[in-house]
Amino acid sequence: MKLLITRQLPDAVIAAVEAEFDVTVREDQTPLTATGAKAEMQIYDAILSTLGDQFTADAFAEGVRCKMLANFGVGYNHINVDAAQAAGVQVSNTPGAVTDATADIALTLMLMACRRASQGERLVRSGNWGGWQPTQMLGLHMTGKTLGIIGMGRIGQAIAKRGHYGFDMKIVYQNRSAKSVAVPATQLDSIAEVAAVADVVVVAVPATPETHHLINADVFAHMKPTAHFVNIARGDIVDEAALIAALETGVIAGAGLDVYEFEPTVPDALKALENVVLFPHLGTAALEVREAMGLMAVDNLLAFKSGALPPNAV
Repeated sequence: MKLLITRQLPDAVIAAVEAEFDVTVREDQTPLTATGAKAEMQIYDAILSTLGDQFTADAFAEGVRCKMLANFGVGYNHINVDAAQAAGVQVSNTPGAVTDATADIALTLMLMACRRASQGERLVRSGNWGGWQPTQMLGLHMTGKTLGIIGMGRIGQAIAKRGHYGFDMKIVYQNRSAKSVAVPATQLDSIAEVAAVADVVVVAVPATPETHHLINADVFAHMKPTAHFVNIARGDIVDEAALIAALETGVIAGAGLDVYEFEPTVPDALKALENVVLFPHLGTAALEVREAMGLMAVDNLLAFKSGALPPNAV
């Protein structure tokens, strides 16, 4: 079987698939365009896709040779799954491998935003720091505060665990269905209710048409002026213009972002703000995690090759 890997992956992952497939790895490290995705679907039996590859409905509009898209990552909003399934193309993802690493990044952003860490580092690097002062760069003491989580799936629960047991935080959350979790936590009926009581709000829902701009001006208006917002999910879940306005006008105190609405484009207005921490989508950026993700994708590919249902079919 001919397999396309759309971007370079860790050596261990490449070695695992080369033993089983006729492998091509794209030299171009930018995401596949919609036109490129459509063309590659005609050439390969399976594709190991990555974030940003544009597998739109048009890619599946004609009879395609490719019958398996093994996505590298838990999020697959760049793949039109309905069109894929209608065309007989199986789609899989890598859910469990990303949970802890993404939760770790959420806590990193929470701490950095609350304690103004990136702003402080910029001050030191600028050469303008004049030494310690009792009232210099006062931030939010995170220990003991209320953490609000939007979406209580694997990642949301991992964030809750870290917040509660690591920082003695009270956990409140909103989930689309009733859900009991192992961490002491209170489920509230709406995002607005979570926003109103939380000192830190973290969004951890998947990107779907239903969650587009789920976090908007109304949500920010419900938040405390001392509160911070963190996004480690997908950029288009948040109305980025509304977030910028909330940060500029003091509706909320700060934010920590690992993803952006029009990634990799980050608005100049966002970059100009001192009260926001900006990461370049670091959620799973650790070698062992990326290897685990890749090997999970390989397991999905091997199941497809054998005629079985992939263990992480979407």
